[in-house]
Amino acid sequence: MRSISLPLIAAGLLLAASLPALAQPKADPDWPCIQRKAPEIDLAQVWNGPDPATAGKWTDDQEAATVAQRIASRRTPMDEVDVVLELFAREAGPEANTRLLRVMAGTYEIINTERGRIMHGITRYARGQQRLADRIREEGEKLSQARANAVMTNVPAESAETKTLDEQLTWDARIFDERARSLTYVCEMPVLLEQRAYEIGQRIAARMKGG
Repeated sequence: MRSISLPLIAAGLLLAASLPALAQPKADPDWPCIQRKAPEIDLAQVWNGPDPATAGKWTDDQEAATVAQRIASRRTPMDEVDVVLELFAREAGPEANTRLLRVMAGTYEIINTERGRIMHGITRYARGQQRLADRIREEGEKLSQARANAVMTNVPAESAETKTLDEQLTWDARIFDERARSLTYVCEMPVLLEQRAYEIGQRIAARMKGG
């Protein structure tokens, strides 16, 4: 395995040290994303219509609940969301406004729940990265010490011990770098879910009488 260079080690440790600095808010050092950590989506940011709670429990309306489940899913493209909502509103007739409010309530709750699970996963992911960063630091220190000892004892610097340490450090640094790149994508998921909730809210509002 190719030996890892000291500049690469330094870069890896610098990246590791930067993780907590990116956390927002600073009160939660386990949050690694640049985006602000908000435990829940603010309903007012994704919906400007009547209070969905006034329509009763959305889970009591089976058809509305089914529609909410379908359109909240990220697998459902927005064009299909339009078709589903149009058909539902047409069949709901005079009760369209009330039942669309239930769909909004269900969609909001489903997306919020999924977003919460993802955010919890991001926190666990970041903790794993921090543990790996700590291990990289320890491995770098052990490798430097082993090489220093070799110089002091006038033995070859690249012994079996230093080779093993170097290979492990190279491997862990590569994993850390790959996970850091993945984290950039994962951090976008809560934002994308909030955007989806807003887009669906706009489509629901457009189909309410007087909306």
